Amino acid sequence: MKTKVYIDGQSGTTGLQIYDRIGARTDLTLLRIDEDKRHDLAERKKFLNEADVVFLCLPDAGAIEAVSLIENPGVRVIDASTAHRTAEGWTYGYPELSRELRQAIAASKRVANPGCHATGFISSAAPLVRLGVLPRDYPLTCYSLTGYSGGGKNMIAAYEDKDRGPELSSPGIYGLSLQHKHLPEMQKISGLTQPPVFMPVVDDYKMGMATTIMLQNRLLNGKPSAREICDLLKDYYQKEHFVTVCDFDDKPTSLYANTLAGTNRLELFVSGNEDQTAVTALFDNLGKGASGAAVQNLNIMLGLDERTGLENEKIY
Repeated sequence: MKTKVYIDGQSGTTGLQIYDRIGARTDLTLLRIDEDKRHDLAERKKFLNEADVVFLCLPDAGAIEAVSLIENPGVRVIDASTAHRTAEGWTYGYPELSRELRQAIAASKRVANPGCHATGFISSAAPLVRLGVLPRDYPLTCYSLTGYSGGGKNMIAAYEDKDRGPELSSPGIYGLSLQHKHLPEMQKISGLTQPPVFMPVVDDYKMGMATTIMLQNRLLNGKPSAREICDLLKDYYQKEHFVTVCDFDDKPTSLYANTLAGTNRLELFVSGNEDQTAVTALFDNLGKGASGAAVQNLNIMLGLDERTGLENEKIY
C-alpha cells in the first residue's frame, strides 16, 4: 500500500520544492487540497488526519494550529517551520549528527526540519563540540550567505522585478538585532552554553548558502591546527552520503555560495593555519537547508534508502 502524503502549505516555496522532489514517486500517494479550500479549516483538518505523513510548510502559528488539528494518532509530521525545533517531544531532523539521532528520526511521529542557516552552523559546530575540541562556552562568531529564494515568494518577486532598486544588486546584511530565529536551535543542537554572534547576509543569486564559523585555535581544547580540525571532521562524517568534508589540500582558492544549488548535498571546507581556522558549509538553502532535508527525513521515517528521490541533482 502506498504511503499517503499531504503537504500543508503546498503553494509556498518550501512546499513547491518538496512536491518537485516527490511528485513523480510511485511509492507515494500525494493528497492535494483544492486551491480554493486551502484556508478552509475543516477541509485542512480532513487532509491532515487522512495522511500517513504530513509536511508542514507554514508560518510558525500555522504549524502550531495544524498540529492541534491532528487527531489521528497514526499521522506522522515533518514540520519545516521554526515552531517545534527546540520543543519537547519533537525530534530534530539532522540525521548526520549521530547514529542515535538517525534512529530517533526513524521512530519519531514528530520531526522538526532544521533551519537553513542552522544546518550550516550545526554541521561544523556540533561535531567539534561532541568531539571535545570546541568548548561549550566558546564565544563563537558565524556569518551566513544565502540566496534570495530563502526569503519566500515576496523576496523572490522583489529580486526578480526588472524595476527593482539598485540596492538589491549588492549583499544585504540583516538580522541586525542579533536575535535571528534560528539561534535557539543553533545553540541547543550544537550543545553550546550561549548562542553565537550570528550575522546573515542575503545576496543577488537565487539558491545556495555558505555558512562560516571562525575559530581561534589557541582557545580550543588541544589547540589543534586547521588541518587537524579538517581531519577530525572528515572522520566524523566519513560514512555519510549527503554531508562530506573536502580534503584540506584540495579545496579551491575561492568558495561560491551557489556551488551546490539544486542538490541535497552539503560540503564542509576547512581553511586556515596553525593559529586560526574557518569552517564553511556549502549547500542549497532550499535543498539540504529545507525541502531536500525534509524528503530525506521522510525516507528515513519510512525505512527507505534516504537517497530516494534525491539523487537527481540540479532541481530548479
